[in-house]
Amino acid sequence: FFFSFDAEKYLLVSLASMSANERIKAIQKLPETMAKKREIRNKVLNEIAKNSRRHGAQPSCCTQCLQGAAVSFRRFGNTLSEYFQLLWIWQKALKVIGAEFGTSVLSYFVFLKWLLNFNIFSFLINFGFITIPQFLAAEPNNLSFTGLELFTGAGYFQETVLYYGFYTNATISKIENGPSYNMQLAYIFTVGIYFVICFLILLVSMVKSFCRNFLGLQTYSWNASKLLCIWDYNITSEKAVKLKQKNLSTQIKEDLTEVNKEVINFSVMERLLRIAIHLFAWVASLGTAVAACTGVYFLSINNLELFTKGHRNDLESQAAMLVLPVIASLLNTLIPFFFSWLGHLEKFQTPGQHIYVSITRNVILKMSIVGILCYYWLNIRATSESQCWETLVGQDIYRLVLVDFIFCLLGSFFGEFLRRIIGTIVCVRLGLPEFDIGRNVLDLIYAQTLTWIGILFSPLLPGIQMIAFFIVFFVKKVSLLRNCQPPRKGWKTAQMTTSFMLLLFCPSLLGVLSVIGVTVWRLKPSEGCGPFRGLSSMYAAVSEWVQILENYTASEWVVWIYHNLITSQLFFLILSSIVLIVIYLYWQIIQGRKTMTKLLHKQISN
Repeated sequence: FFFSFDAEKYLLVSLASMSANERIKAIQKLPETMAKKREIRNKVLNEIAKNSRRHGAQPSCCTQCLQGAAVSFRRFGNTLSEYFQLLWIWQKALKVIGAEFGTSVLSYFVFLKWLLNFNIFSFLINFGFITIPQFLAAEPNNLSFTGLELFTGAGYFQETVLYYGFYTNATISKIENGPSYNMQLAYIFTVGIYFVICFLILLVSMVKSFCRNFLGLQTYSWNASKLLCIWDYNITSEKAVKLKQKNLSTQIKEDLTEVNKEVINFSVMERLLRIAIHLFAWVASLGTAVAACTGVYFLSINNLELFTKGHRNDLESQAAMLVLPVIASLLNTLIPFFFSWLGHLEKFQTPGQHIYVSITRNVILKMSIVGILCYYWLNIRATSESQCWETLVGQDIYRLVLVDFIFCLLGSFFGEFLRRIIGTIVCVRLGLPEFDIGRNVLDLIYAQTLTWIGILFSPLLPGIQMIAFFIVFFVKKVSLLRNCQPPRKGWKTAQMTTSFMLLLFCPSLLGVLSVIGVTVWRLKPSEGCGPFRGLSSMYAAVSEWVQILENYTASEWVVWIYHNLITSQLFFLILSSIVLIVIYLYWQIIQGRKTMTKLLHKQISN
């Protein structure tokens, strides 16, 4: 008792002698609960106050006010942080998934949460800089709401801030001789700056993950340090302790699987048979993707004539609008199951090979379908005799996003729930299904690609996708925990998140930037709607603005940046060369690290 009392007294005296920042860091590092840390902090503050009164060193009134404000602000921040931890209810879900199913399945949900945060950021930017100013100049909507608009995106929604055509091309000013808001510049700069931010965030995140997972020298010592030093002593709840133990056990099993990986030697006939099966699977998958793209191309080319014209009542017209998104989503949902079956037929040695091959085939399928749709929008819709082709494209993308979300939920029901029923009741030999990471990840990338393309035509589309991703997270979580079994073979997936980001960056984001670039620079906006009506192109709004700035001396730096950087091909050539050089250097570093790792493992084995 006296020993513990003396130790606590010594701790309080030591903390009291530190500066404020050092004291905070020292208390945070203590292996105690949050309640105990608060108790120690309060005792230290009381000890400091006693010492101040004992030495007669009373701080000034201003110092006391600043100290009180700092303490109050810190307490408010801690309280706010605790409430945010309660709001982010998926933190516990991620821990449970990681403990039960390992890092391979967990990487999907981490990626989904990352995309959800991405869409929240996008929605806030578009709503703040585009939608709110438009409310000030909006005219009343005289169309009636029937409910079908929730599925088709047409009708009542056509005259709302959801679509490009509703936004004005005027300069908004509610106060006479007061500040004005140029909607043309706000629209194009908000979308442009958002994509620049997306590019930088995705590039930085990808490089960080790349350096952490590919460039880090993985040795056997890391497994020892994980075993001996990774336990969190702040955990006191029995339930949390068991969850942490299970999580660590799963991670160690995955690490040991990588270390004890067996190399199977096949005979010549077995190798020839495996090559024939792989060749058949690739021919079948590519043929299926070509057939699917051909069907989507036929539907998209004939969409206006076959499904819109000739319908007498409005209900048939509304139903015709859903044919193209339903067929496209149906193909995107069913064909990946066929790809998954081909993967099981090929019998890969490791689950990682199966997943990466499945992801590659799904990328070819989904990006090809998106490419066909983009060709339809930019060459058929944009050149048609429609009054506002941008709004029609926005409606098409809205329907694709909505129908894809519905099929994603149906895929969880038919692909996992019914599969569990079949595997446990009808054919017990099949057993419970495993979570198909490749198919589900590509569903997310496909949905995010549609959202990025639709931002220019429907600024609030990220808000819709945000709600969809939020629902998908918890539906997939419930389906995973109730219907699926953990992977039969444990394997380490440190590079999985980097691969997901790479696929999101290329071909998704780079392809979207190409589509947006063609739309902004080459296509003529509609004459009767939207903020760029009457211009030769959307980019013409920026050119006219720069011409106005040339008359003002204070804006010479903006004009210089425009002429010497933005419109300079040499600048983008140099920038592209730097990126390629950096990629080449990273690749050389990877090869060097791999060689060092092999030599080190060989020495350890010897």
